[in-house]
Amino acid sequence: MEIKRIDAQQTWDLRQKVMWPDKDIDYIKLKDDHEGIHYGLYIEEELVSVISLFLNDKEAQIRKFATDTKRQKGGYGTKLLQYVITEVVNLGIERIWCHARTEKISFYKKFGMNEEGKVFEKDGKSYIRMCLVTNRRI
Repeated sequence: MEIKRIDAQQTWDLRQKVMWPDKDIDYIKLKDDHEGIHYGLYIEEELVSVISLFLNDKEAQIRKFATDTKRQKGGYGTKLLQYVITEVVNLGIERIWCHARTEKISFYKKFGMNEEGKVFEKDGKSYIRMCLVTNRRI
């Protein structure tokens, strides 16, 4: 297993396949992808999990976190998110957040993230903001 930084375009196929398989690939591209830091988790040569990180002063947003459906429940997403949280803490970031699908709340809570705000809808899916204040965690 290897986790490394990758280019935004390397995330696109997996994002689309996992998150929005019924949408065109352009749907999962972010207009600010070029500003993000993108990570991939590889098993041998296969990219199995991706996450994109966007920094803003002392805050970081996690976006487009996806693990290949055939590899889910194998701990790969957990390893990748823990890696990214460690990277963010090492950068001095004080707050990490994401818009999580509501069915994934318990996953994010394993990392000390808490619900913030109200549930909202996007394209028929329910989301909520999940937040981790790093100075409480480390």
